[in-house]
Amino acid sequence: PSTPNGPAFIGVSEIENRSVLEDLVKAIDDRLRSEGRQPWNLRIVHHDSPDRRGVDVGALYNERYFKFMSVSNSTLTIPDKPTFRTRDQMCVTGRMGGDTVSIIVNHWPSRLGGKDQSSPLREAAAALSKHIADSIWAMRPNEGIIVMGDLNDDPFNKSCAVVMGGKKSEKEVQPGGFYNPFWKKLDDGIGSYTYRGGWNLFDQIMVNYNLLPQGKSRLKFSNALVLNKDFLKQQEGQYRGYPFRTFSSGVWTGGYSDHFPTEIFLTLEINR
Repeated sequence: PSTPNGPAFIGVSEIENRSVLEDLVKAIDDRLRSEGRQPWNLRIVHHDSPDRRGVDVGALYNERYFKFMSVSNSTLTIPDKPTFRTRDQMCVTGRMGGDTVSIIVNHWPSRLGGKDQSSPLREAAAALSKHIADSIWAMRPNEGIIVMGDLNDDPFNKSCAVVMGGKKSEKEVQPGGFYNPFWKKLDDGIGSYTYRGGWNLFDQIMVNYNLLPQGKSRLKFSNALVLNKDFLKQQEGQYRGYPFRTFSSGVWTGGYSDHFPTEIFLTLEINR
């Protein structure tokens, strides 16, 4: 209800190819037309990553609110692991409300092999995201920057809290730094992914200093949500209340995802 004409920008992960996004856009518009509503006509940004499983990150944007300018893709390399392959990081830059914003879409390396053993890979991914953000900030110090994606770590883990420097409080954020509104959500017991009965919040969206009240962009962060709607939850059985998966133990269950989506809202200050 708060965005009747659709979202401005959607970052996606675990995408097999561009065709999947084309099918998704068509399904959304077909549904809207069937309800007598105007289609969103979302535009697609996609890039084939070197990931060994063949999955990519991507983006959908709404031209009503986001005017595409450019995209760049950065490959994560690990010096002592020359055969390592993961998803590229996609940085999409556009205009929103007359201001420029860059959005870095991520899917950081998994916890395969153990959380602690695999942590250096996510720390390296965080360092790459921070480098991209720092480069943008050095060139355009007034610009809003957003880092989003399935980070496979929680807000308090080293990759997010130390390497990216995502702060729990807006007041802690300095120029060039980031605020992570999902840290407090996790403190309140709200997660986007569950493992062995405990909630994690891997699906995060961080905003830079310029998108906070003290920053220089007219775009301002106003709210963050985990979309744990009932229709996205398993309704019965042992995993009642968990995300309603598409597959479970190799069996098609007809759900949506094993992660809940997350979102943030930005407002535009028009008197500055």
